[in-house]
Amino acid sequence: MHENQLILLIAIFFVTSIISVITGSTSLITVPVMLQFSIEPRTAVATNMLALTFMSVGGTLPFIGKKLNDYNRLPKIILLTILGSIIGALLVLVIPATTMPAIISILMIIVSIFSITNRHTGIIAPKKHLSKIKEIGGYVATFFLGVYGGFFSGGYVTMLTAAYVSLFQMTFVQAVANTKLINIFSSLIATIIFLIQGIVDYKLGIILSITMFIGGIVGSKVALKLNNIWLRRIFLTTVIALAIKTLFDFLS
Repeated sequence: MHENQLILLIAIFFVTSIISVITGSTSLITVPVMLQFSIEPRTAVATNMLALTFMSVGGTLPFIGKKLNDYNRLPKIILLTILGSIIGALLVLVIPATTMPAIISILMIIVSIFSITNRHTGIIAPKKHLSKIKEIGGYVATFFLGVYGGFFSGGYVTMLTAAYVSLFQMTFVQAVANTKLINIFSSLIATIIFLIQGIVDYKLGIILSITMFIGGIVGSKVALKLNNIWLRRIFLTTVIALAIKTLFDFLS
């Protein structure tokens, strides 16, 4: 990779990591960009996963001490995430990802419709007591999205944020704080498997990891300064735009 390409890649990863702390969907931008620079698909997914781990760590740090994390649910959702991520990472080694863009775009459109039709979701304070169905649904979503997160991760945090807002009835800032922490485990487990398989570009991975770690810190500080209404607007705009783009790319 030429020096100019590397500088451009670093710039894209930095800006993306700042924005995606709020919106998620980091890999929907970073992986295609890496492919444009002729990086082998599996290496691109694996190296990006390493960088995502550091971005999640950086994105989690500013939320510590803000009393936004759901520590009652965290042990369960972290365990479900780890199990799902292991399965997803192993699938990368055997299943082609050609159909994933269509699935992602459909899911993101569903997320958009649900969020638009539920105006107060993610803005008002969460209820103290949830229905059993929604509680179970939140855990089921955590596991299956964990599988997807380990497989590719594009749109993973976006869909997980939407799931926690709708099922666990968190506000957007609470959902952002919790999904960033959970994504550390999802990305880390997948990264370990990819490292064992030898498909991570170490040199590029270290550079992009440092870049996204810093970007994650900056993005989280921005998220803490925004109210839930603005977080919801940014989230929805990004989801709709990425859904349309992903579907268009798949059909073209």
